[in-house]
Amino acid sequence: MAKITPISGFPEWLPEQRLIEQQVLDTVRRQFELYGFAPIETRAIEPLDVLLSKGDDKEIYVLQRLHAEDHAEAEFGLHFDITIPFARYVQQHRGQLHFPFKRYQIQKVWRGERPQEGRYREFYQADIDVIGDGELPLAYDAEFPRLIHEIVDKLPIPPLTIGVNNRKLLEGFYRGLGIEDITGTLRIMDKLGKIGVEGVLQQLTDQLGLEPDQAQNCVALGQIRGEDSSFTEEVRALGIEHELLSEGLSELAFVMEACEDLPPGRVGADLSIARGLDYYTGTVYECYLEGHEQVGSVCGGGRYDNLASDAKVKLPGVGISLGVTRILGYLFGRGLLSADRSTPVVVLVALPDEESRLAAMDVARRLRRRGIPADVHHSPQKYGKQIRAAERRGIPYVWFFDPKGEDGHQVRDIRGGQQVPADPDAWTPSEEDFFAG
Repeated sequence: MAKITPISGFPEWLPEQRLIEQQVLDTVRRQFELYGFAPIETRAIEPLDVLLSKGDDKEIYVLQRLHAEDHAEAEFGLHFDITIPFARYVQQHRGQLHFPFKRYQIQKVWRGERPQEGRYREFYQADIDVIGDGELPLAYDAEFPRLIHEIVDKLPIPPLTIGVNNRKLLEGFYRGLGIEDITGTLRIMDKLGKIGVEGVLQQLTDQLGLEPDQAQNCVALGQIRGEDSSFTEEVRALGIEHELLSEGLSELAFVMEACEDLPPGRVGADLSIARGLDYYTGTVYECYLEGHEQVGSVCGGGRYDNLASDAKVKLPGVGISLGVTRILGYLFGRGLLSADRSTPVVVLVALPDEESRLAAMDVARRLRRRGIPADVHHSPQKYGKQIRAAERRGIPYVWFFDPKGEDGHQVRDIRGGQQVPADPDAWTPSEEDFFAG
């Protein structure tokens, strides 16, 4: 048999890691629903013209039948994010939806990029978006940082620092400086954290032809931070005026004021954030694992006015995406997140002999009926071996019963060695005994 080698960028977790992943996804789902987001799932493929209209063609995996006609052009590709398929979904089903439409999607996406730590070719994203019909209140923009904070606070991962900015603020500032290539300036400024001040200054002047004072003002704006609305005074002190700048300042100040009661350091205005995608038009978010900022942004999104709109109707939206696989892969790889169990089983029913297998299966059924995950040991080995098998898998309890029915049932907590009489129709483990990562 040929040697099996892994495919780079396509993670396959061990059972204990997959259990953690499922717990994380369930926690995210419950919190999304607590805020009123309804679940949908879109198809894995989209027409290439849809994907190419908003994405980089280098990211897209095309889909083609093995026996397609020679040189036939591919029509479809795997989606590289969930926002673009969601925009198509809203346009397609608009007459059947109620607006503002709040939805969540937890799906895999595929991206043809070079794999590295925290970056994969196949990975889970957990997305929420709100789409309005004609208009969408800014209150939804302010709600997202709070929701993300509450989700992460319930997960066994480091806290997130959530940076917020506004594209109107940036565009208005650049226009006030007399800059014409707004898109180019945004894309270069989005690299501030990667290539530093000198690198950004050089690209602004060399690639875009900005005057030195224009480039210096752009960098000065990008270095402004704040945990409340006081950042507005720092921006105004730069002396640039534009109607769009004032609008962006007001919107960002509103979002920050709505988050003032969150713990210090969790949410902050960060005027270096631009987000590279062209479709963002207002609030933008970038989130980093506290103390592990080197892995890059693990959650991001923003406001878009035209992504789901068409010539007849305006459907503005705001969304944010949590990179579940990106977070877990980094933590797994660094040994910062692990489970002491490779199974959700709480009780292993010991098998005294082969003739007692049906009786052991009955014990397991009675436990399962009450929501207690149970399994029967695979063979009638000595009890010491069966206990060690439970220990290796992290199962906290072993259940013993007398095949003759004389001594009844007993359950043993193998972590401490305590063994007590028990009734399979009444005994219940503690809440902490169920798998929790």
